[in-house]
Amino acid sequence: MEITIYNKKGMPCAYLATDDDRTIYLWNGQPVAYLDNENIYGFNGKHLGWFKRKRVMYDKNGRCIGFTTITCPSALQVEPKKSAKKTKPVKTAKTATVKEPDFKLSKSEINLSDFLQSGR
Repeated sequence: MEITIYNKKGMPCAYLATDDDRTIYLWNGQPVAYLDNENIYGFNGKHLGWFKRKRVMYDKNGRCIGFTTITCPSALQVEPKKSAKKTKPVKTAKTATVKEPDFKLSKSEINLSDFLQSGR
């Protein structure tokens, strides 16, 4: 199963492959991160943020950065065809998980693709 992740403008940018070790792929097929419980880690071991209840993705400041179909604050754009999944890199040892912040309703100023690619 795959869960589409939209940016704050309703553009599909990534997806969570729940049947593929909970890997997060960009739309171009590049694996960039994975979930460990509700924590988002890059393959470089960096803790990126949280994906709470598989509905909203938060950055380290507790601001909303990624959304699902039921939580996106904007009109959803049509999903283009996905590229084939590329080979996943080896996971680097995880850095310490950052203490959860107070999660906010405000949107992050960080671009969702840049946020996820920081885990490469």
